Amino acid sequence: MTRIATSATAVLAFVLLSSAGRSAGPAAVVTARNPIDLARPSETIVLPAADLRRVLGVDDIRTVHVTGQAIGKEILAQAVDLDDDGKFDQLVFQADFGPRQSLVFGLTVGERLVYTRDQFRAFGRFVRERRDDFAWENDRIAHRMYGAALETWAQEPLTSSGVDIWVKRTRRLVVNDWYMVDDYHRDTGDGADLYSVGKTRGCGGSGIWTDGKLSVSKNFRNSRSLANGPIRVMFELEYEPWSAGAVTIGETKRITLDAGQNLDRFESIYSVTPAGAVEHASGIKKAAGAEVAFRKESGVLRTWEPVKGAGSVGCGLVADPAAIRGTTEADGNLLVTMGITAGRPVVYYAGFGWDRSGDFADLAAWDRYLDEFGRRLRSPIDVVVTAR
Repeated sequence: MTRIATSATAVLAFVLLSSAGRSAGPAAVVTARNPIDLARPSETIVLPAADLRRVLGVDDIRTVHVTGQAIGKEILAQAVDLDDDGKFDQLVFQADFGPRQSLVFGLTVGERLVYTRDQFRAFGRFVRERRDDFAWENDRIAHRMYGAALETWAQEPLTSSGVDIWVKRTRRLVVNDWYMVDDYHRDTGDGADLYSVGKTRGCGGSGIWTDGKLSVSKNFRNSRSLANGPIRVMFELEYEPWSAGAVTIGETKRITLDAGQNLDRFESIYSVTPAGAVEHASGIKKAAGAEVAFRKESGVLRTWEPVKGAGSVGCGLVADPAAIRGTTEADGNLLVTMGITAGRPVVYYAGFGWDRSGDFADLAAWDRYLDEFGRRLRSPIDVVVTAR
């Protein structure tokens, strides 16, 4: 939540921040408050462009710089174009919050931000040379989904709209390097592709639930990149219409992943022709030997399973508990069902953790992460943008 305000306290905070600041230009203050008794590392703060234009009088928000409470220290920020129209709609940056902690940030206008390679903690791209994959990652996890060319690949054809995962034990970005070397099914120290999706939903894929059956699309047909780091990667995948019972389904899927997080945000906008009683289904592959749990009160579905002699991986799905209609199993998948409203996205979060990444020692740590992630979603950071 973002509000515009003017207060003596905020002005004083800005003066303290800018006394050793980087610019003498127009300035504003951001006050951000964590409303819950939970530490929140790598929390993403989102500032709407309209607010920045009002308080700073700036047209190009790529020229807005963020200064932290540590005097004179600039914080990495990224401008995001939500609809690919060439106009930037949001400025995002990250901060670590303690329980119920409030932080103050200064905003100044300067030169347009130009990032260096070592600042990138999120990245994604269409990989035409690997039969139309779309691959994306941050400093903790990596994924890919499959494009049209893979369906007819002579060597190993696959029709699947499931979500693949690449386990990592490094904070560096690996997608380009792994594709270049083409040996990513073997762990040489940074992790590997050890997860088999096949025709399942993998870790977070979706479909349509109707008449007690799961109907899924083929591989995506088009992709569009909307944000590509260094903090946030965001892109859309378009799917060819498919039949689900008596209706035809069209889908555009938007996926967002921020640095420092183990879960992606998935948004699916559907067309249903003719209008009919169908539901969205988000899924996780049910692997042999997997430990499974569903916690309705927190909106969490999760698995914990062995992965090819390389420890265990947990896959998790988090949704608004009020939006969940039920759970079921079909075609080797554990599924959570939700309603579909015309013109509005179905939103859920999904991702994974590996016990060799250094972030999750065991299943208890994975459960704790998922439950805390849900708490963070239900209690967003309260953000106030104040004009100088």
